[in-house]
Amino acid sequence: MKSYKDLDIYTLAFDYAIEVHKVSLLLPKFELYEQGSQIRRSSKSIKDNIVEGYGRRSYKQDFIKFLVYAHSSLLECLSQLEMIQTIYPDISVTTLVEKYDLLGGKIYNFIKYVEKDWKT
Repeated sequence: MKSYKDLDIYTLAFDYAIEVHKVSLLLPKFELYEQGSQIRRSSKSIKDNIVEGYGRRSYKQDFIKFLVYAHSSLLECLSQLEMIQTIYPDISVTTLVEKYDLLGGKIYNFIKYVEKDWKT
């Protein structure tokens, strides 16, 4: 593994953050700086925490800590998507919810891998 870009969880998080950004722009204008901003920040935080953790990969506990932050941001993003789904049912986020559910499992499994098998 030469780069954080080689991590499946990073590439998925990056792609999903782009999708979330585009969906957030469909919100009513008054929500762009409230709900829209919040979901954009939480989705981008997932990928950013993966990158920061990877940058500290030689310190296993730091790597794990940032992966846990990434997972926490994912849960926040899911919560925001569920809110949008409830308040604005005409904006379809069902696929994104499913994608983030799967990504959450992948991040969780990667945390377990790093805890058990990561060589510093």
